Amino acid sequence: MVARKHLNVAIVGAGPGGLATAIALSELPYVSVTVYERAPEPREVGAGISIGRNGWNVLELLGAADGVKGARKQTPFQRNGRTGESIVPRAATPPPLSPEEVKYESIRARRTRLQAALLARVPPNTIRFNKKLVSLTDLGGEDGVRLQFQDATVATADLVVGADGIRSVVRQTLFPDHHLHFTGVTAWRVLVPVASIRHVAEFPTSTGWWHGLNGYFYFSHVDDEPDRELCEITVRSFHEPEVPGRTATWAIPSTNERVRARCGEYDPRIQAVLDVVPEGDWREFAMAAGPCLPEIQGWDKVALIGDASHPLSGAFGSGAAFAMEDGWILARAIEHTITSNTTIKDALEIFQRIRAPYYERMHASDAKKARALSGDFDTVIKARVASFGGAGADSLDWIYQNDIKQVWAEYVASEAR
Repeated sequence: MVARKHLNVAIVGAGPGGLATAIALSELPYVSVTVYERAPEPREVGAGISIGRNGWNVLELLGAADGVKGARKQTPFQRNGRTGESIVPRAATPPPLSPEEVKYESIRARRTRLQAALLARVPPNTIRFNKKLVSLTDLGGEDGVRLQFQDATVATADLVVGADGIRSVVRQTLFPDHHLHFTGVTAWRVLVPVASIRHVAEFPTSTGWWHGLNGYFYFSHVDDEPDRELCEITVRSFHEPEVPGRTATWAIPSTNERVRARCGEYDPRIQAVLDVVPEGDWREFAMAAGPCLPEIQGWDKVALIGDASHPLSGAFGSGAAFAMEDGWILARAIEHTITSNTTIKDALEIFQRIRAPYYERMHASDAKKARALSGDFDTVIKARVASFGGAGADSLDWIYQNDIKQVWAEYVASEAR
């Protein structure tokens, strides 16, 4: 494959990763980008999303940081879900933050606000909605890839970016022997007005986890607007039975009764908070995972990003940041190779060298985290809290403090040596 003066890119999926990739690639004058999204309109399912320093770093690079607002994430509580007692003493009040630290302080935000901030940076007429991908075909050589959609339309592209999530059609096409499995973990999520829970006596309304033997209850504010402030509630269950023929569900409506059935062991304050959720508002997410992919690109013309590239049982509360980092690095690799008069294949190999080891490390950490889910109550709770990562050897700063711009600079420097 020879170098190209112009590159036609198709991005499958308009989540944070797909939008970030579109923004980063659209800044290159020799790249045309089209995003294909299966939904009929812009939407982001779920409830809240965490934005830490790694997320802020890439949002700044994309020019979208100022559009993302949410609630400050104070030092979270880790509580015994049965009694409400603190498992780990809260840290002492930290010293005052510098202006830069304040700007990049971790927040929890409504997912829709991140989506809106990214959409505002995507060039007009870039996204095609109602485009559910059903197949990809390698046309061979320099002829690119054909995309077939459910509505019988087709498109071709020099490069395809699979940003289509954990159940990626792009990944399944590249690696048909790679299979997902249901992890036994299901989460139910909802947003409710903060005002609706103010009557619950002695309920601490700062961010926190209330741990049970078979799951946890999570609470967090997601807004910086007191007049219409929402909070997020998540109930997660770790030992759900597998439903034959179903790998996962994603954002399907669920009943209050179904959620309540997983919460019998929790503190009465939790029961009172659950009472405020209107019937029909819960959304259910059954988690799937698969083995670590040794390759996150294929055919010399397809790249996988975000959940499509690392089908983990969880994303350390930072999945959107990972996907956006992928998109930014892919754009840098393409810029680097095309201006060096090399090929798409070379760009994808750079993307592979930088991002695949990161996800291999993440899969190893995810496996360690999963081992904290069995045993007696006290053992389970202590192991689970420890798996969140603190100081020292178990620190997850390599995730939460990741500076993707510096990662790229280090790659370029290493190449020059």
